[in-house]
Amino acid sequence: MSDEVLADLYRRESRRVLATLIRLLGDFDLAEEALQEAFLAAARQWPDEGVPDNPRAWLVSAGRFKAIDQLRRRARFNDSLEPIAESLYQQSERDVFSDDDRIEDDRLRLIFTCCHPGLSSEAQIALTLREICDLSTEEIARAFLTTPTTLAQRIVRAKRKILKAGIPYEVPGPSELPERLAAVLHVIYLVFNEGYSASAGEALTRHDVAEEAIRLCRLLLELLPDPEGEGLLALMLFQQSRRRARADAQGDLVLLEDQDRTQWDRALIDEADHWVQRALRSGQAGTYSLQAAIAGVHASAPSAPATDWDEIVALYDLLLRAHASPVVELNRAVAVAMRDGPESGLALIETLASRGVLSDYHLLYAVRADLLRRMGQIEPAMKAYRQAIDLCQQVPERRFMEHRLRQLSM
Repeated sequence: MSDEVLADLYRRESRRVLATLIRLLGDFDLAEEALQEAFLAAARQWPDEGVPDNPRAWLVSAGRFKAIDQLRRRARFNDSLEPIAESLYQQSERDVFSDDDRIEDDRLRLIFTCCHPGLSSEAQIALTLREICDLSTEEIARAFLTTPTTLAQRIVRAKRKILKAGIPYEVPGPSELPERLAAVLHVIYLVFNEGYSASAGEALTRHDVAEEAIRLCRLLLELLPDPEGEGLLALMLFQQSRRRARADAQGDLVLLEDQDRTQWDRALIDEADHWVQRALRSGQAGTYSLQAAIAGVHASAPSAPATDWDEIVALYDLLLRAHASPVVELNRAVAVAMRDGPESGLALIETLASRGVLSDYHLLYAVRADLLRRMGQIEPAMKAYRQAIDLCQQVPERRFMEHRLRQLSM
């Protein structure tokens, strides 16, 4: 057996094995140690004995016994661990691999545990990327512009809270499932947004982070089909289809209306269209499905002038009824400006701004600046661009607005 075979098996099976070990052991850290020990044992034994018929089951069993050995060693210094080790030893193979407790179910349990509402949003994201997606602390820290030490501490605190608070390792029951599933989808969307449009830093996008969110959503749908999950997958695929066109060769931002649509990934658009149509036909379409429908209208337009702005405004009206939000109002104002002219859009922007709810949101000022620019109101536009620049944390986006500001000052 080659190292490549074992490495491929690790990529395919390690998260499944880890999820089951967490269920069996009830401890994230012990399960992670057991996982590594199991793969080390496989590396030693399989070259001589051959790969077992069911390598996943072998790894789970090996990991469980490695954990029992570890607990018994620790029991020399902590008597309370001996009963735990004995209980694990008494588990039968049926306990480990019963029909009612399939390994795939363990992955679903792990997703809901990592996204439990008892954890902070930052902890949910960090734990999800570490335990389910198998990103290293260094990779996650780099994506979210923090230090590996800070990120590691966040993960440690999350695991500790799961143990201390007794957060159950289970799929929620029917009464809790809708709310808990919504929390999981929200975490996936937060992860995607950070990859698709980084909140800060030098890079406009972080492709690997966006891809992890899409992969996680696919996994969730595989384990738990749901119309809003389908809508979220469609939304992310529509957005990701434009990835190559969103920045120029220098890494600077290219607005949607100026993008080269031949660079859009038609395969992703076709797949996204499949998922959004499926979600809409279910009769249970929610906010992600409606956002995906809006993205689909953009994706179907052969050019920016050919965009069906009537349809987009109508979809935003539905979205506002389903989920009233200042950001949705802002996006609708942009659509109205494209349909009816900048004056109409600006009136909506000023009404929104007067409420003060987006006073720290740089895109409010960026949109105001752009509409004023289109109306020829140079001085107010320049003031709005300066406000947007002061609030913007993303370098390519700030560079774009600084360029617009220079153009207006000439």
